[in-house]
Amino acid sequence: MIDTMPDLTAWGTAPLKAFTDFVFTIDFANTGRRLRADGTPRMVSRESAKIYIFMFGNFARWLAEQGKTLFTLTHADLIGFVNRTEHGKRVLNSKIAYRYLRLLERCFEYLQVTPNPAEQAILATNYTDLARDDASRALSEEQLERFFDALPSHPPRRRRVTPFDGWKRRRDRAMQVVIALAGLRVSEATGLLVHEVGQQVAIDGSIELTITPDEKHDTSHEHTTTLPRRGVEELRPWLEERAKMGIPGEFVFPANVAGDKLTKKTVYVQIRATFERAGMDLARSGGRTLRNTFAKRQLDEGASAGELKDVLGLALERSAADYKLARVKPDPTE
Repeated sequence: MIDTMPDLTAWGTAPLKAFTDFVFTIDFANTGRRLRADGTPRMVSRESAKIYIFMFGNFARWLAEQGKTLFTLTHADLIGFVNRTEHGKRVLNSKIAYRYLRLLERCFEYLQVTPNPAEQAILATNYTDLARDDASRALSEEQLERFFDALPSHPPRRRRVTPFDGWKRRRDRAMQVVIALAGLRVSEATGLLVHEVGQQVAIDGSIELTITPDEKHDTSHEHTTTLPRRGVEELRPWLEERAKMGIPGEFVFPANVAGDKLTKKTVYVQIRATFERAGMDLARSGGRTLRNTFAKRQLDEGASAGELKDVLGLALERSAADYKLARVKPDPTE
């Protein structure tokens, strides 16, 4: 459903400017087909919009270099765009290539270009290859243990000036354990709220985390995941320390004593540092690798794709099934 007719001239002469205006509209939301609980389209967040604009900017520069416009492109041109190489290597990995095509498919749908060249490019490309993202790698049990062994350590008590010296290391330690053992996205960890942490401890020592979209990325769907005893033993002491420090606000893992929200970039840096201390220089190692590991363990233990979808808070069962493609790869020390 299109609420406003596109300015075809603007899309032909200044496509990046036209797209930048388009991405914040209800028409763009409609092409995404993602609905809120009340049935209305989910508008794109400013964070996601920045990513989309960056992606379309890359495409627009390539378009200009080719001397083409959106209205003279063929699906073969688009296949050439996503498969282009530099110095003998593909510029885009397969899953990123698919995301570019999906973004362009939405644009052509809005522009009412028929047949949709991006849709044709998707159909003409082996979907199995597109779904098999090189970034979809997981840790072996031994690698995961090495990761845990390399978590930020508690500072020696004799060096403390105040009882709370080194609190950020204990925050980071608890957060990384929660991400790994509860399968959270980094955005879900930075946005985790105190009231989302269950108070009831199960017989096996686990607790439930009820993840809501509040303060998180707009792709986070409300769901419940279980944090096992090992994670609880890290999280509970941190929550007690947080309370004693009198940190205001609801963030479980605040950035500072004022209770501000931790940035995702900070978390990525901290997780990467743990991998480095563990002697694992895995390409693209980070929060996604930990989430992949959690998902793969769930599937290996017998969880169905539908059950995993609910635990991870995914919208589609096929997205959960993709985690079957996550591969354990040796690191340079092995």
